[in-house]
Amino acid sequence: MKKWKIQNESGIKNNESWDKFLKILLENRGVKTKKEIEEFLHPKLDEVTAKSVGIDQEQLKKAIVRINKAIEKKEKIVVFGDYDVDGICGTAILWETLNSIGANVMPYIPHRIDEGYGLSAKALESKDFKVHNPTLVITVDNGIVANEAVEFANKQGIDVIITDHHVPSKKLPKAYAIVHTTKLCGTSVAYLLAQEIKKKGNDSSRQARTIPDDHLALVALATVADLVPLTSSNRTLLVHGLKSLRETKRPGIVALCQEAGIDQKNIGTYEIGHVIAPRLNAMGRLEYAMESLRLLCTIDKNRAKLLADKLGSTNKERQTLTIETVQHAKEKVKSQKSKVKSLLFIADESYQQGVIGLVAGRLVEEFYRPSIVVSKGEVYSKASARSVHGFNIIEFIRSASKYLVDAGGHPMAAGFTVETAKLVLLQETLEKKAEELLSEEMLTRSLRVDCELRLPMIDEKLYSEVQMLAPFGMGNPEPTFMSRNVVTDDMRLVGKDSKHVRFRFMMYDLRFTIDGIGFGLGEKSAELHVGDTVDIVYTIDENVWNGNKNLQLKVKDIKAS
Repeated sequence: MKKWKIQNESGIKNNESWDKFLKILLENRGVKTKKEIEEFLHPKLDEVTAKSVGIDQEQLKKAIVRINKAIEKKEKIVVFGDYDVDGICGTAILWETLNSIGANVMPYIPHRIDEGYGLSAKALESKDFKVHNPTLVITVDNGIVANEAVEFANKQGIDVIITDHHVPSKKLPKAYAIVHTTKLCGTSVAYLLAQEIKKKGNDSSRQARTIPDDHLALVALATVADLVPLTSSNRTLLVHGLKSLRETKRPGIVALCQEAGIDQKNIGTYEIGHVIAPRLNAMGRLEYAMESLRLLCTIDKNRAKLLADKLGSTNKERQTLTIETVQHAKEKVKSQKSKVKSLLFIADESYQQGVIGLVAGRLVEEFYRPSIVVSKGEVYSKASARSVHGFNIIEFIRSASKYLVDAGGHPMAAGFTVETAKLVLLQETLEKKAEELLSEEMLTRSLRVDCELRLPMIDEKLYSEVQMLAPFGMGNPEPTFMSRNVVTDDMRLVGKDSKHVRFRFMMYDLRFTIDGIGFGLGEKSAELHVGDTVDIVYTIDENVWNGNKNLQLKVKDIKAS
């Protein structure tokens, strides 16, 4: 059962202005002052700077001076990224920027299984890394908790500049410079550093080449894929990034859209999150993420097509593996002798590291409990965690740091390494802490509702008002409404296994009807009948079919009035 949380109880009456409607939606998103409203509705790219997002200016200056010195002295530089979309896109931006102004630079993405996450002594000692033999390493989307790795690099005579957005631990690494903020994704941090490099560099003394002007397209991909809140600077970067993404001629993105069968000119947050990002992530999950980086950076259309096809087929493998692992994990949860606990902690030797984060996410969807899924190894085990709203999972995991090798992440998603011998002890400790910290209210699903609407108010004008708040996603959810005392004029099950419900809703007194679709509401159909009077929660959608457009409701929940 979902708890409906109405953000504005007054609702919108038929005779009230559109200005009030928009004001309510904005206030529900924390946008209240005239300045905030202007920035939200008309985001300006030049207002997003390293300073405005809280990056330490002294550290930034130090990083720029060191990078310029490395370029002038022809030192070998390595841009050290991560194997997810955020790390790959940020690495592409920094590598292309530095390469275009004559730096002796190479990109490097660690192998998930062989080297693990982020900057590590293991990666720095690997044969592939030693081929580069750099004197300067710039991290992207990692490094803020890599204390031991930075110390190891320093001893090797390698300076490290960290660019990252993850939550730092109490003790920062002793890096040459740290360019860090938690307000953006990792790619955006790298993008702002790249902007500073271009601004501060003395191009006349360099081998200047053309710098790609579509880096905002990569910022858009990472911003959506990494689930950062789409507010403030992130919203500004995404609005301008989507425009760049829809127009880019970058062969890898064009090929990826063609392989996936999506229209590049109409890419939105859905296409990024559910179509493009899973393909870019698939290589790092099952094989080697350098292939995704090569796809983004190649200027060869034929090579782009081959790589896009490879990403597509690898993603299909990933989907199959995820489905099998999710099913196995669900069975483990259901077979537990006691009731489902406040925290789900599932470990198995068969779980592949590349999909445990996805599995943890699915367990949260199914059981609405913070979930930790562990890929159990002989000596060390790797884990991914996902949380529920209001429960800081990385802070929670770090409270048991005495059992951990390392841990990193965000309030909603994290990962850690643990000695397998300590796994049971860690599980017992975290489960006990979770029982103390998690209240019943925190473990109850809630459905956020902006305000109440009368169905006849829904028309093209209202829909266009709602779309002014796009792009939607984390931190800026699509506006959701409630209508009371609506009659189900028609209702039928649709889709595979009859999982979805197609509705027609009516208000007899006003002779108003509108169609609706309830994805995943098939199980509720047994409680409903044609002619019932119900209350519904929904978003407003524009359905396009055979060239015709009509508004419909996407029903999120329904219950008897």
